Amino acid sequence: MRCLRALSPTRRIAYRGSVADIREGRIPTVPTVLRCCAALVATPPKLLRPRRPDTGLLASIEPAPLPPVRATVRLRVIPQATMSAPAAIVAEGVRSLRELPMAMGSYLVEHPSARFLVDPALCADPHSRVLPGLPFPIPLLVAPDKPVLGLSDALAARDIAVSDIDFVLPTHLHWDHVSGLLELPSSIEIKLPAMELDWATTGPHAPMSVVRATLEGRACAPFELDGPPVLTFHRSRDLFGDGSVVLVDLAGHTPGSIGVLLAADDGSRVLLAGDAVWNKLQIELIREKAPMPGLLFDADRDATFATIHRLHALPDGIEVVAAHDHDAVTALAARHH
Repeated sequence: MRCLRALSPTRRIAYRGSVADIREGRIPTVPTVLRCCAALVATPPKLLRPRRPDTGLLASIEPAPLPPVRATVRLRVIPQATMSAPAAIVAEGVRSLRELPMAMGSYLVEHPSARFLVDPALCADPHSRVLPGLPFPIPLLVAPDKPVLGLSDALAARDIAVSDIDFVLPTHLHWDHVSGLLELPSSIEIKLPAMELDWATTGPHAPMSVVRATLEGRACAPFELDGPPVLTFHRSRDLFGDGSVVLVDLAGHTPGSIGVLLAADDGSRVLLAGDAVWNKLQIELIREKAPMPGLLFDADRDATFATIHRLHALPDGIEVVAAHDHDAVTALAARHH
């Protein structure tokens, strides 16, 4: 199956690296600017009066057991770029002028039977190769600081060839989690929820932070989260059937967002949470993003907020690492070389 099978019955993007190709399918400028203005107007009241936690939802969450673990994985962090954002917009209602550093990168996971990437994040020079595929003014809000270490170079620095990767597993399909696909062979399969694939590839315009050219021609293996509840999450999928890599439902930021729960070889349990939150502050305080940027980048604000409650309710012993939480990613990298 090819990732853009649902894009059009008559034509498909033939991405060849030009700006004209990569701009196809992006949302027009005027509605994007209007949406940004609405988000800006909605933000100041929420800085003073953030959304309150749902105590009823919290009380109803009863953690389910983990599947038995019969194998473990080796995890390595692959930093690629950084940026920053004000704490006041990352976690709604945090009254601080502090800038939070934000990480951008990938994770290499080595299972006894496969080597794969969670979030093949960035290609080299995304500012010219990918960001033009986003509608104005979104690139001004999300561009990483320069320089950016491309995925193939980041892997080579760890003596890993791109041909050594068996498949990729994005937590969701926003551009900064899949742009590294441009540096991987098209034969490397993308495993992802069918709902996420349909959301990203159906319709005349791509969702706000999706660049369809990054997915063009890729082999996809859509799946369903058809397994039982795990921890505080309703649905799951035990990827290898041995408890080492369990996918859990983190829908909200995108309809098919997933978390990747790993049984690491050091005995830890690590939940790679993608963009379900941007920083652990959101989990601790049960706070969604401020309207700017949340109204732009969270596909379903209510579902996103519910997922934050489920992350907050996790039992002790689960290390949650959000993809952009610089401190959490750095601490993880220090333990997993």
